[in-house]
Amino acid sequence: MKRILIVNGHPDKESFNYALAEAYQKGAAHATLDQLNLIDLVFDPNLNYGYRKRTDLEPDLKKAWQKIKDADHLVWVFPMWWYSYPALMKGFIDRTFLPGHAFEFEEGKVLPKKILKGKSARIIVTADTPRWYDYLWMRSPALNQFKKGTLQFCGIDPVRVTYIAPIKHSSAAFRDKWLQRIERLGQRLG
Repeated sequence: MKRILIVNGHPDKESFNYALAEAYQKGAAHATLDQLNLIDLVFDPNLNYGYRKRTDLEPDLKKAWQKIKDADHLVWVFPMWWYSYPALMKGFIDRTFLPGHAFEFEEGKVLPKKILKGKSARIIVTADTPRWYDYLWMRSPALNQFKKGTLQFCGIDPVRVTYIAPIKHSSAAFRDKWLQRIERLGQRLG
C-alpha cells in the first residue's frame, strides 16, 4: 500500500486549496495517508546562510522532513501567485530540501546525486491565469521551477500536474467538478 503525503502550501485554511486537499484525501482513504499544512508549522522560512552554513531544523521541520522521507507519493496543493508559489512554501522548500537531505553534491560532477529517487508526486495548482497563457506566454515558471528545479532535481519522478484555473469568479459548479476530479485522482492512487 502506498504511503501518501499531502502537502498544502496555501496559508489560508478557508481556501479552495484546502477543499482540494480534503477531496484527494477522501479519494485515497484506503491508502496510508498523512497531511502537512505548512501554515501549521513553526519555522523561520529564511535560508539565512545559503548552503555555506547549516541552520538547525526546527522540530516541526524535522517532523515534516521525516514525513517526506517516509512517503512514496507526495501531493503538493498550492496556489500560483505572481507565477510562483506562496512565500511560505518557498521557505519550507529552502529550509528542508537541503544538500544531504534531498540531494548530494559530488566531487567532480556537475549535477548532484538525487537522494529522493523512488518517489512520485502530483502537483495540484490553482490559478487565476488560464493554462494556455501560463504555458504559451509565460512558459510555466512556477511549474517548471517546482517540478523540474526542485522535485525532479532531487529524484522524484514521475511528477504529474493538475492545473485548475481560473479560480477567481469561478462558479460553484466549476469548483464541485474539480473536487470530484481530485477525489478520483486520489482513488486511482490510493
